[in-house]
Amino acid sequence: MERLVIKNGLIVNNGQITEGDLLIEDNRITKVGGIIESNAKEIDAEGRWVMPGIIDDQVHFREPGLTHKADIFSESKAAVAGGVTSFMEMPNTQPAAVTRSLLEDKYNIAATNAWCNYSFFMGTTNENYDEVMAQDFTKVCGLKIFMGSSTGNMLVDDVPILEKLFANVPALIATHCEDEDTIKERFLNFEQKWGEQLNASHHPQIRNEKACLLSSALAVNLARRYKTRLHILHISTMQELALFDTGIPLSQKQITSEVCVHHLWFTANDYERLGNLIKCNPAIKADHHAPALFQALMEGRLDIIATDHAPHTWDEKLQMYSKAPSGLPLVQHSLVMMLKWVHEGKMKITELVEKMCHNPALCFRIPERGFLNEGCFADIAIVNPNTEWTVDKSNIHYKAGWSPLEGHTFKGKVEHTLVNGKLIYSKGDFLEPGHGSRLQFKSLV
Repeated sequence: MERLVIKNGLIVNNGQITEGDLLIEDNRITKVGGIIESNAKEIDAEGRWVMPGIIDDQVHFREPGLTHKADIFSESKAAVAGGVTSFMEMPNTQPAAVTRSLLEDKYNIAATNAWCNYSFFMGTTNENYDEVMAQDFTKVCGLKIFMGSSTGNMLVDDVPILEKLFANVPALIATHCEDEDTIKERFLNFEQKWGEQLNASHHPQIRNEKACLLSSALAVNLARRYKTRLHILHISTMQELALFDTGIPLSQKQITSEVCVHHLWFTANDYERLGNLIKCNPAIKADHHAPALFQALMEGRLDIIATDHAPHTWDEKLQMYSKAPSGLPLVQHSLVMMLKWVHEGKMKITELVEKMCHNPALCFRIPERGFLNEGCFADIAIVNPNTEWTVDKSNIHYKAGWSPLEGHTFKGKVEHTLVNGKLIYSKGDFLEPGHGSRLQFKSLV
């Protein structure tokens, strides 16, 4: 039996900070708190936060078919450098993961190449209902429905099909909500008005608040009608917040939602500086939205913090606005981005852990992960809250090799990451891949 003790840490778990030790035996946590005497290997975590590894429920790692941008190996490696120990990846690869066979192909790649735990959403189209209904959703994180355009032919805009899916799928449905007709109309209008001068600053006006609200409201109405377990991804507007409840424990919610770090961090004012580098869908919007989103997160109206990590090459992003793809790389930096609010006193480290670790596990019904409880899998990030460091190309691990955060100095840094009890990242060194596991999920029925 392999044994490891994390000594003298500030253990952040279940809304509390406890100073003490943590014992790992093989892949599980077997004792938490107090002083543990053991003949085990030791990591000295004095003055460090010892927290559950982050569970990121929305990433695009681009494999198969788009591996010139990213792949499962490269992006999961970047993830563990940022304290992420589990990811859920989206189906809009090439080919899109809209059959059980294509989905299993991705799991087979991850079993060999992923640096951390993994799951993959099954995708849906207007034509694959029978394939969706044949899936065992205890082995898959959920069904992804694009109610707005995406990479590949995955827009589901047939209302009877949407109703059929919402009525019958025995699993969590995750939606990308933007109204396609609104976006198409506004793009044509802006293109006619601005021509070659159309640029990224117009993006939040084209993919505007109305497009988000119309689509999110449709998803919520369908879910309420059919009692669907719905999770709406990347909420970006204050107008959508009224769709979600507060004051209800997450475990009792039928409809949940997330906010992504870039919709809290950037505003439309940043397009002048960063242009297409922060072009994403849904768009980063005017500066009054981000504070409202943060307040809703703290109130429990928004449940999860994620990244929607979506890398593209530098050259792709430098194209003219209408050709530059949407998405930005974030999975390595989500934790340190959120530490901004911790250091400003607007969020407690226990609240950050709740939103990035505990709540994803509860929302997706992932047993024995997301917490530092005895018996849980030992997925752990050890963070020095005081280290200052600056993002530059020498410390960016994304395959695309760039970040919109370059030049920014953060306070707080991940020093060690453990996956299933194995130390895989330590003070800038990547030690040992191949210890990630396929995530399992409790059935909704």
